[in-house]
Amino acid sequence: MNEMTPPQMASADTAPKSVGPSVPQGPIDRLFGLSERGTSIGREVMAGATTFAAMAYIIAVNPAIMSNAGMDRADLVSATALAAIFGSAMMGLCANLPLAVAPAMGSNVIFTYVIVKQMGMPWQGALAMVAFTGVLFLILSLSKLRERVARDVPEALKVGIQAAVGTLIVFIALRGAGFVVQNPSTYIAMGSLRSPSVLLTLFGLLLTPVLVVRRVPAALILSIAVLTLIGFFVPGANGKMVTSAPSAIMSWPRWPTSTFMALDVGYLFSHFIVALPLLFYFLCAEFFSTLGTLIGVTGAANLRRPDGSIPNATAAFATDATASIVGPLLGTSVVTAYIESITGVQAGGRTGLTSLTVAAFFCLALFFWPVFVIIPPQATAPALVLVGVLMMQGLARIDMTDLVNAVPIVLTLLVTVLTNNLINGMALGTLSHIALEVTMGRRSQIPAMVWGLGVVFVAYAIVIAQIF
Repeated sequence: MNEMTPPQMASADTAPKSVGPSVPQGPIDRLFGLSERGTSIGREVMAGATTFAAMAYIIAVNPAIMSNAGMDRADLVSATALAAIFGSAMMGLCANLPLAVAPAMGSNVIFTYVIVKQMGMPWQGALAMVAFTGVLFLILSLSKLRERVARDVPEALKVGIQAAVGTLIVFIALRGAGFVVQNPSTYIAMGSLRSPSVLLTLFGLLLTPVLVVRRVPAALILSIAVLTLIGFFVPGANGKMVTSAPSAIMSWPRWPTSTFMALDVGYLFSHFIVALPLLFYFLCAEFFSTLGTLIGVTGAANLRRPDGSIPNATAAFATDATASIVGPLLGTSVVTAYIESITGVQAGGRTGLTSLTVAAFFCLALFFWPVFVIIPPQATAPALVLVGVLMMQGLARIDMTDLVNAVPIVLTLLVTVLTNNLINGMALGTLSHIALEVTMGRRSQIPAMVWGLGVVFVAYAIVIAQIF
């Protein structure tokens, strides 16, 4: 959940301050610079445990979403944990930053419901597209183009896309839990309150934000656990209980056989024009969310240099990109740095040892995959709704009284949700931004990248019109 800053995460002013450098006390101290950053092994381990608790929900949520693309849910649990282990360990060892890495919320929704279910792309081809995006991001991370991309894409478009994905997550989560249903008169409606499973979802929608606002540790995973347990006693629509009994509590880790190295690169290149706008989305989403996470976490940890630069930023970006190549090889979508890492910073985390601790906890989670497989959509929906809400926080940074800002954002958000298609929303938002800037006589202020994106969307619309 890298795109937002949850309310329970305090600002940099409340983060524990470094106690000052001291003499290194051993090889681990020297490797991570613990004394230099005023921390200790014990504090780093506690910080890693705190970060893991804040983001552990992804082990349940990511497989629940991506299994709708036709992928094996048990293998997805393993792929999710393995991707988090690789990314977090690499971040700790290469960048020495207290940043945890795991499959990204939002991107998994687009992967499943837009690319696979809506556009009809096989999940093997979609995995190849995500891996290709990771390669592009790695090239971008090792070049000076990174700064240009960060500068040229207008804030209104970035915020509009992020808010649209958040809204789409909310809608898909409620629909998957049966809280939102089809209606012949109004198209959609709320599920019947006489249904026990709908009432369970409603209870979760009230419980989850209360836990988060009250700053209960591990609020999202706690909410999922409580609702899953209640589901053992709640009848579902099929006559069975909402939650089924697991085959075991613990089991030896399962290798993701059905998803490992299942990429279909040939499909990607044979449908490259159709995939181009999605490649742009994944590239921008990964780049800007990682940039925002780096700024937020290093600021909260007081790790930025006097000139405001981020230490080991290139290594952090390269790690993020490499993880997004390895993730699809294992069988999951975009892998990225998590803003939940701030919770570990608040607990005192200052170095890559925090990230290594997160990786160790994900290793332990691999042994509990039978439990994660039985978590019902009624248990994950409230957590996803909160994720979606938090992804809309960027709207507060935009002057919505200025129609040049407001129109592209609102069109991106509403068209995405109403047509259930992110590309439609991105296209209309981008083209409206160009039209409004030209109308205001600011043609020269439109970056070449935005003009190019407009051309891509027009070409995409022509291609799609011929296909469908």
